[in-house]
Amino acid sequence: MTTSTQTLPLVKEPERLESRLAEIPPEPGIYMMRDSSDRIIYIGKSRKLRSRVRSYFRESQKLSERIATMVRQVTEIEFIVTDTEAEALALEANLIKQHQPYFNVLLKDDKKYPYVCITWSEDYPRIYITRKRQLGKEKDKYYGPYTDSHLLREILRLCKRIFPLRQRPQPLFKDRPCLNYDIGRCPGVCQLLISPEEYRKTVQKVAMVFQGRSSELIDILTEQMHKQAEALNFEAAARIRDQIAGLKSLNADQKVSLPDDTVSRDAIALAADAQHACIQLFQIRAGQLVGRLAFIADAHAEPGAILQRVLEEHYQTADAVEIPTEILVQHELPDTDILADVLTQRKARKVTILAPQRQTKAELIEMVERNAQYELQRMQKLGDRNQQAMQDLAAILDLPDLPHRIEGYDISHIQGSNAVASQVVFIDGISAKQHYRHYKIKNPTVTTGHSDDFASLAEVISRRFRKYAENPQLSRIGNPDWPDLIMIDGGKGQLSAVVAVLQEMNLLEDLRVISLAKRREEIFLPGESEPLPTEAEQPGVQLLRRLRDEAHRFAVSFHRQQRSDKLKRSRLDEIPGLGHYRQKQLLGHFRSVDYIRQATPAQIAEVPGIGSRLAQEIYDYFHPA
Repeated sequence: MTTSTQTLPLVKEPERLESRLAEIPPEPGIYMMRDSSDRIIYIGKSRKLRSRVRSYFRESQKLSERIATMVRQVTEIEFIVTDTEAEALALEANLIKQHQPYFNVLLKDDKKYPYVCITWSEDYPRIYITRKRQLGKEKDKYYGPYTDSHLLREILRLCKRIFPLRQRPQPLFKDRPCLNYDIGRCPGVCQLLISPEEYRKTVQKVAMVFQGRSSELIDILTEQMHKQAEALNFEAAARIRDQIAGLKSLNADQKVSLPDDTVSRDAIALAADAQHACIQLFQIRAGQLVGRLAFIADAHAEPGAILQRVLEEHYQTADAVEIPTEILVQHELPDTDILADVLTQRKARKVTILAPQRQTKAELIEMVERNAQYELQRMQKLGDRNQQAMQDLAAILDLPDLPHRIEGYDISHIQGSNAVASQVVFIDGISAKQHYRHYKIKNPTVTTGHSDDFASLAEVISRRFRKYAENPQLSRIGNPDWPDLIMIDGGKGQLSAVVAVLQEMNLLEDLRVISLAKRREEIFLPGESEPLPTEAEQPGVQLLRRLRDEAHRFAVSFHRQQRSDKLKRSRLDEIPGLGHYRQKQLLGHFRSVDYIRQATPAQIAEVPGIGSRLAQEIYDYFHPA
């Protein structure tokens, strides 16, 4: 017989605590605090690790209620020493993204705020608006998130009128440019009529607009215009003149009254309630408001810590020219010196962070705070509606608490082909897309002409909760990954299949599962033959409908993607020696099978992983003798 002993918190073992603190060096780095289940619950940084970590356990140190609660749970402290404070800041940010510690300030992945992306990883960079910030390619650059999507689209539209840029995501014709080239709107990227180097110079000018450097760009263009005029190139000078006029129109009526218009500034402030903090960051360059960004975070931390986290996240991927020389903050930051030193090093010029108390700069912070307050009010209205819907749903299902995390599942296929499933997540009634998941159905009996939604749903639920069945010791109480409610898209049959697999995994007692039938929006419970007595327009039922529709949309979009990819690869599958990876390389380079067919062996051989011998085989396949 074996007995397991649970590790006590360090505050209850003074000798072990003192021994652990003595091992921490007085050098810069990051520290990680773990609880009794070995989860990382907090990650921090410091220029002197020993002093910072020891301060949490001093009786004389006044800690906030949240931090004091955290300290009482700490059973182990780990640390990583770095050479500089800059390395500590970057490492902390990366680890927080990876582990999502409960007691850290976590910025919400809110999809209503758009970004501008410039794909510098490509020879001919694209510029587009997106609500998904994907950091897979380091060279690609994101600007935002912007609060006014309409204004952002208008700016991008004007940029495409001012500068000759690629106007279409895909070529309209195979062998010639479209009308945009003839009227000077596009430099003929689709037919390679401009070199990558020259095109990137044009895109760099557009990037300066989103970096808040329009005035600097106007000065550069003005100098170029004068040189063209002196060389008697009047048509070129006229084009640059029109570009300058267009850029000046972007900055019209955005003047911010400040005593020193030559200083670039960012001003940041927040407004918070008991749950959320809405943060606004105003970017002011040469006395003009060139950008207004928005962020959302949980409000369980001190205001200064929230502002610090936002600034660290924002400037982590910013270029040196985008960092202002002065940052105005609403509250004092916990680690002002570290952030200021890191930004000063990156900019190679002193960066000052200060919390103004009076006069014009304080008035600017008040204006930023007022805008944050308006955004918070909008969120509260949405939150009130979601709260009412969750309360109604809890009453319908007789839940002991409000369903904080709800997961929805759906299956998509065409007569069994390319069968996939979706998992969507709503947190507090709002879609949390960072937690969405796709599943490819692996059941060998689900094939073209033979579908089985019951078995497919059972497979997906089994894969979703497998780790909890294999390791019953995994904590579920307070686990943010554990759902309060699972909704299956379907009727009694689909629900029964899911219930059966959860019973086999010994998880049914810990999970609340229901299904929502499409025809009459009927809610079914496990083991019940009749649906619950509900009205289709009840707030709780509407919440389930939104979840069901989102699960369906997400599943269908993934199914279409899989089917499209399969159709693209169907002909390439017939070429000997051309595996899945090389097919992806080919399609990524040529965009379509038609363009591969038109390519010469030399052009095909330019694709990474495709040698001259395989290139000739691909060419011969499309051009049989």
